Amino acid sequence: MSIRITQAQPPDAPIIAELVGELLHEIMAVIGTKAFKFSSADTEARLRTWLTDGTYIVLLAREGAAAAGFVALAESHALYAEGAFGTIPELYVRPAFRSRKVGARLLAKARQCAGSKGWTRLEVTTPPLPHFERTLTFYERQGFSISGGRKMKLEMETA
Repeated sequence: MSIRITQAQPPDAPIIAELVGELLHEIMAVIGTKAFKFSSADTEARLRTWLTDGTYIVLLAREGAAAAGFVALAESHALYAEGAFGTIPELYVRPAFRSRKVGARLLAKARQCAGSKGWTRLEVTTPPLPHFERTLTFYERQGFSISGGRKMKLEMETA
């Protein structure tokens, strides 16, 4: 059976939330740190809203009825990027589908989407190195280049 990639719609939110949970748990298991808070229900609700209002674009790979993986895209703006550009907040391929070019096909569709939006570039942050050196190598094979620094965060208190 072949992999097909489609743009996710709000009814796809439950399966994508499940995939996000798998991604985050895989990262935390490898690095041995609880780096993410994850609620499937909250993620699904947020995603449903963002898919509806266009804040997030998710390209979903399936083989038959089985979800194989996804890539998420969000628009950002920066002076250094000379305008609007895309970020890839998440890309995940289930282990059973790895080494079958699913990730490469998702990124190819992401490039097409970025071009149609007129974005100047796509940016991605890899999970922590050296644990995810293979992920870095994958992105480099797809044409990404290292552009500097490390991703850092500051947790904000919410009211």
